[in-house]
Amino acid sequence: MTDHLREPLQRRDILRAGTIGLLGMSLPRLIAGQRAAQAANPNSLPIRAKSTVLLFMWGGPAQQDTLDLKISAPKEIRGEFNPIATNVPAIEICEHFPLLAQRCDKLAIIRSMTHTDVDHTTATSYLLTGQPPAIGSDLRKDWPNIGAVLARIGRGKDPLPPFVQMRPKMPGDVPRFVEESHGQFAGWLGPTWDPLTIDARPDLPDYRVGDFLLPEGIDGRRMDERRSLLGQVERRLDQLDQSGSLGTMSRHYSRAFDLLSSAVGKDAFDLNQESDAIRDRYGRNPHGQSVLQARRLIERGVPLVTIFWPNDGIKNVSVYWDTHSRNFIDLRDRLMPPADRALSTFLDDLSECGLLDETLVVWTGEFGRTPRIGQRNSDAGAGADGRDHWPNCFSSILAGGGIRGGQVYGSSDRYAAYPATNPVKPVDLVATIYRQMGVPPGLELNDTLNRPFVICPGNPIADLIT
Repeated sequence: MTDHLREPLQRRDILRAGTIGLLGMSLPRLIAGQRAAQAANPNSLPIRAKSTVLLFMWGGPAQQDTLDLKISAPKEIRGEFNPIATNVPAIEICEHFPLLAQRCDKLAIIRSMTHTDVDHTTATSYLLTGQPPAIGSDLRKDWPNIGAVLARIGRGKDPLPPFVQMRPKMPGDVPRFVEESHGQFAGWLGPTWDPLTIDARPDLPDYRVGDFLLPEGIDGRRMDERRSLLGQVERRLDQLDQSGSLGTMSRHYSRAFDLLSSAVGKDAFDLNQESDAIRDRYGRNPHGQSVLQARRLIERGVPLVTIFWPNDGIKNVSVYWDTHSRNFIDLRDRLMPPADRALSTFLDDLSECGLLDETLVVWTGEFGRTPRIGQRNSDAGAGADGRDHWPNCFSSILAGGGIRGGQVYGSSDRYAAYPATNPVKPVDLVATIYRQMGVPPGLELNDTLNRPFVICPGNPIADLIT
């Protein structure tokens, strides 16, 4: 240990320690967050799913061109694609999901999702939190993401973060609409519970997660010195605060240092440890490799990983799954093949390693697309070969984690425009996720002003649960 660590702590030492950036946290921010944070997991339910992986098809997949085809509808509604049989009698999905068609026995397809928000960046809140978005652009006022709630109630396994989201950044991805989406962070729970956000592209040879690599010029010895310094700071602060509210702060710092110094963090984010064959199976593209990254994280105990579809389309024409034009070209060539491959391989991989029963997989967008090709339903409109935003009815998929596969829940009308049976609001989908992860109904958590809120007032979908 160097001499300065033996000397009485000076103001500059405390400032230096407090600004060491680890997992996006700083000492003052953690102190403020942890003063309001108390363990809040009473009356827990049985945990059917230890982890959830949310594959978010940002932009809104067209329900009638993917999972809910209407072959008897007029051509301007049914579109260009045909249904194919699956390995479950009486269930058909799109011909461009051939791999998923052979795994429908693992899927619970919901064809009656519904809400009323036609805007991408606010509609996301319903699917990521179960609640409406905050008014305005301040994401800090949002309801907390599912992953933030899990982190807040103590889920996770050190030293990895409990909540990770992947948003691969593509060339020319400006503005980044996903970054503006409501519901992706901890909202009013406070920034302590925000996710580790990875914007790097896992399909590139230089993929790295910088937070888990030692900063340039910082070797193991210097990290040990910083850890010792922080220990001294915390002991001094404890003398001023006898409530013990800094204990969790210490745990966060300990996790961060452990990640930097142990093999766990390096191992979890090193996709080169996977064989070429498995990487090829997932698809050598940003989404496929993000899903592979998620598998490596949940294997190591991360409770929730969200994967946002990257902005890989044609700007102002067809980006993400937002197919205002080129709907059929892009679904067939750009969108459905990599989505089909990644999800199918993920299900197989989880089954082969014995993790599917304890991992809940959710595949969804924030809404669907208009029944009629070229129909206008938002300010964005639609071209002659596109579909506009449509939140009134869309489809989602659940698999694993105690979900009964081989079924379709709910139905849409003859044009896939509105639910015909068993409408499902996003709050009930989120309640189902919480139920499978053992989060008790009616759970209340306090915001940073110590005001209590019921996290999710929805009702789990009983028919989906084994």
